[in-house]
Amino acid sequence: MKIKIIPILLVFMITIVVAQDVAKTPGMESADDNDLQVGDIAPSWALMYAPGKFEFLKNWSEEEGTRLRKLATQPNRHAVLMSFFATWCQPCMKELPILENVYQEYKDERIKFFLVDITEATRNNPGYGDMPKAGPFLKEKGVTMQILYDTRGAVMKRYNAQTLPRLFMMDGNRNLTFLR
Repeated sequence: MKIKIIPILLVFMITIVVAQDVAKTPGMESADDNDLQVGDIAPSWALMYAPGKFEFLKNWSEEEGTRLRKLATQPNRHAVLMSFFATWCQPCMKELPILENVYQEYKDERIKFFLVDITEATRNNPGYGDMPKAGPFLKEKGVTMQILYDTRGAVMKRYNAQTLPRLFMMDGNRNLTFLR
């Protein structure tokens, strides 16, 4: 089954027009030297999705010539779409229904969708302490994509997600194919 990247990219090109607003990520300094670009290898990560349970990028996408982490149980490489968001981010709230629609359309294809929540990583910043937790908040909004929690903001920093929403798409070999 071939992954149909073009329709997904078209939807996100529309998203750019619909959700051009961005929110500044508190605690992130100005751009550093490791800005990611299309064609770069996406930084690896392991993020919690439930207490004591982790999802790994290497389960789905890994550099060419390298085996997937769980080859015996998950032998097929997948494209990966990940969106950094926070519950305080109004532009993220505009993007969520669009992402959910794309997820519903392609969830049975060889593409994994992840929402990477940074709400906890920003909670200590003034004005962000009382923001709702992502799980119940997104459930209430009808979002069914898998949520990963970047509670310390380490992955957010590796991907240089200075503004939200921040969207990354990579192929099965961890090559970045789209970012916004």
